[in-house]
Amino acid sequence: MAPHTTQDALLRAGRALRIVVVLALALLFLIPFYLLVRNGLSTERDITAPDWTFFPRELQWSNLAEVFQDPGLPLGRALLNSSLIAVSTTVGTVVLASLAGYGLARIPYRHSHVVFSAILGTLMVPAAVTFVPSFVLVSSLGWISTLRGLVVPTLFSAFACFIFRQYFLGFPKELEDAARVDGLGYWRTYWRIVVPNSRPVFAAVGTIVFIGAWNAFLWPLVIGQDQEAWTVQVALSTFTTAQGLNLHELFVAAAVSIAPLVIVFLLLQRYIVAGVERTGIDD
Repeated sequence: MAPHTTQDALLRAGRALRIVVVLALALLFLIPFYLLVRNGLSTERDITAPDWTFFPRELQWSNLAEVFQDPGLPLGRALLNSSLIAVSTTVGTVVLASLAGYGLARIPYRHSHVVFSAILGTLMVPAAVTFVPSFVLVSSLGWISTLRGLVVPTLFSAFACFIFRQYFLGFPKELEDAARVDGLGYWRTYWRIVVPNSRPVFAAVGTIVFIGAWNAFLWPLVIGQDQEAWTVQVALSTFTTAQGLNLHELFVAAAVSIAPLVIVFLLLQRYIVAGVERTGIDD
């Protein structure tokens, strides 16, 4: 009995140690969020005070209204722009990438592997190489400071196409064969059979694309030249270039800007793991 008792004790100790490590890492991960909330609800004096307090004695909830009323920071408009851009980019990217991935995985045609290799090759091209040509093209089309200019050039994602292709390679062919027996072609099979049964990978890719589109900074900074076309990230950057830095407004605006990402991630986090797990890496 003694060896079993010792082994059980070691297992319990190992589980307890893992829990402690996970909790410690979770607390470290939450520190930036705590600082955003703490400093966002503080006065300038509390933020710069030499004596640190876990929370200020009086929470300044008026800071939230103040940041939306600041004439130099169109945060409400920036949130709307970021929402439109992120949603449009997510929907467009998921539709285009899923169609491309399904075609590469299921529709036989000559040189399909060459096409797939070319798509993967675009992942190796630095974004800086295509940035200037993309800007020149958008500018020549008159899309500066427009939703089209901010969204259309970012719709193609080789990474999303790769994820969908790998997932569809493992999709049950029996379901598609049954659809074809019923007279459905590739297009209707995709919409009626494949899409409804592939929600995890769609949610996973959609979440990743949404987060990337919401956090994008350089392209919206260059294309959204008018203040009415600013995104949240561009609006936040004005704090670093202002002559006087309003710290509590900066923290409140940063907290507000990440709130949609936190909500989306909490709602769809289980699909991210489930969708990526089912992609596979086999050719």
